[in-house]
Amino acid sequence: MSVLTFQVESLLEDAVRKEGVDDFHGSTGTGFLEPLGVLCAAYDAAPLSEVGRWILRAGLVHSLRMRLRVHEWVRRHPEVLDERVEDPVVVVGMMRSGTTLVQRLLAADPALCAAAGWEVLEAAPPLDSDPADPTARIDRGLVREAQTREHAPELFAIHPMHALEAEEEIVFLADAFLSHVPESGAHVPGYRTWLDTQDLAPAYDHLHLVLQLLQWQKRLRGEPAARWVLKTPAHLGYLDTLRARFPGLHLVHLHRDPQDTIPSGASLNTVLHRMHSDDVDPGRVGRDWLERMGWTHDRALDARLRWVEDPTAPRVTDVAFREVVADPWPQVARVYADLGAELTGEAESSMRAWLDRRPPDPRRPAYAPEDFGLSRGLIAERFARENPFCQY
Repeated sequence: MSVLTFQVESLLEDAVRKEGVDDFHGSTGTGFLEPLGVLCAAYDAAPLSEVGRWILRAGLVHSLRMRLRVHEWVRRHPEVLDERVEDPVVVVGMMRSGTTLVQRLLAADPALCAAAGWEVLEAAPPLDSDPADPTARIDRGLVREAQTREHAPELFAIHPMHALEAEEEIVFLADAFLSHVPESGAHVPGYRTWLDTQDLAPAYDHLHLVLQLLQWQKRLRGEPAARWVLKTPAHLGYLDTLRARFPGLHLVHLHRDPQDTIPSGASLNTVLHRMHSDDVDPGRVGRDWLERMGWTHDRALDARLRWVEDPTAPRVTDVAFREVVADPWPQVARVYADLGAELTGEAESSMRAWLDRRPPDPRRPAYAPEDFGLSRGLIAERFARENPFCQY
């Protein structure tokens, strides 16, 4: 049996055949082909299982199909480009630092909005559908959620993705083939090294375009205009790039002791690697994750320190995990005060209603740093740099 390979031309052909159009980039150029090629070479060199190759290849085709749809809808409706993505609130922090809680709380305010899980999965409608009617996409999102619960319970326990809840938008960066998503699920050192030398502006440009398309669809559905609440931990490593694309952003920076966050991320990545490979070394995964998060943390602090000296820099609300978990309301009030916005009675009622009905946290498997080749000493050493913005 021949080994399934990652050939760029074959991927492009599959996406075109499924969507019936062939413009992957609109007016944005063909720059996406280089990162796609680097990623394909890295996947071909990775110790992937047959199932893993099929899953990851299907993921690349899906990303290409979403690109085709996005640019075709923009071609048909150039008014999409007139949509203004006004000064988003961007929630950042290492995984397991409370970012999901804060994003979903804020997004419960009718004056704010976030991409739901079904929108993250399929931001652009099928080209033969009514863009004002998302029913079929919502249904597919619910099916995907149910399938993940049933067939990948360990993954869902560590990183649940709910079709009807606010979700992070890293998928939109991944659709530009410039993101940390590949290294989370496979051993791709060549791609990882290459990525760290790249300007991620094209990925953030694509994110902006997708938000414009989502906003246009909301307008078609008669939904009121709302300010976006974005959330992706990986933004921490690219704060200046994020600022360049969204100069009016307000940053909400969550902080938690890396001794608590690093083992959790290593656990998730190990589960993802095992979905795609029969040859997984948890120690290697853990060490790679520690270095990636240390790299991200250092870059975030560097950017934040530059912003302190810049009177035009975005406003930042620093929030400690322990405080928001103990009582979210003082922290929410601080965010609104820093935004210069009123925390209305309607907003607070909506947030409290969400807290009452929010999906329960699944029971997560127990783990320790040593399960991933780490120790408290190694984590402390990598994060020895003082964080001047918050005490854990």
